[in-house]
Amino acid sequence: MVKIVTDSTCDIPPHLIKELGITVVPVYTVFGDKSYRDRVDIDDDEFYYKLTHDSIHPTTSVPTPKDFADVYNRLAEQTDEIVSIHLTSKESGTYNSAVLGKELVARKCRIEVIDSLSLSLGCGLLVLEAAREAKAGASLERVSELVRRVVPKVHLLIMVDTLKYVVRGGRLSKAHGLIGAVIKVKPMLTLKEGDLSLVGVARTKAKAVERLYEFAKSFSKVKEVAVAYTTTPEEAKALADRVKALLPDAPLFITRVGSALGTHAGPGAIGVAVREG
Repeated sequence: MVKIVTDSTCDIPPHLIKELGITVVPVYTVFGDKSYRDRVDIDDDEFYYKLTHDSIHPTTSVPTPKDFADVYNRLAEQTDEIVSIHLTSKESGTYNSAVLGKELVARKCRIEVIDSLSLSLGCGLLVLEAAREAKAGASLERVSELVRRVVPKVHLLIMVDTLKYVVRGGRLSKAHGLIGAVIKVKPMLTLKEGDLSLVGVARTKAKAVERLYEFAKSFSKVKEVAVAYTTTPEEAKALADRVKALLPDAPLFITRVGSALGTHAGPGAIGVAVREG
């Protein structure tokens, strides 16, 4: 059976990771001279407390090629086919690290590394589809082809409470940061062919959340939808309930954003990922 590998930025709920047999390679979050593996050495509650209270702003570091090679070698004892799906290569070196890790694998195993051109549950929806197909007995070619076909059908809109964390992390220019600092607005971000872009602002958080709802509503056919949040589970649940009422036939997932992406999104962020039908 094909084994599915991803990284911890996919933000897939733990019960689904276990149920579908997905292997997750953790990204690193670094506070000063201390490095933590996302969701292994630091849990979400501890991370967000440190993010808002620690004087040191964290940075992130991608898994090493050896991290990936170790995982691939271990899985190669159980299978000779692996599909490895990762967050957009335009915003992180994780995908390239996975490609380099593939070259280090000593065992005979076919490994396909795929760039999701997305992040958080945008990437996660692709991983879930791959894992379901693999569990049903699909070949490496079938799983890879399906994922690549679905990549352009996954769309993401993110509301951040402030651009401060995105700018600090080097993901957007300081000029964008000034917009959010000078005018008290809620920036809206999306991914365009894998690049993180500012697509607008909302005057209040309520209006920003309404934009997320309208985003989900704008698709004529929705196969799956996901709501991800950093520190406001009640707001995420309220939005998810509205989206579920709008799209009763589409499976909906709610998840928390881990430390690797939370470093850049900051507290109060909420995102919606939609997979078109």
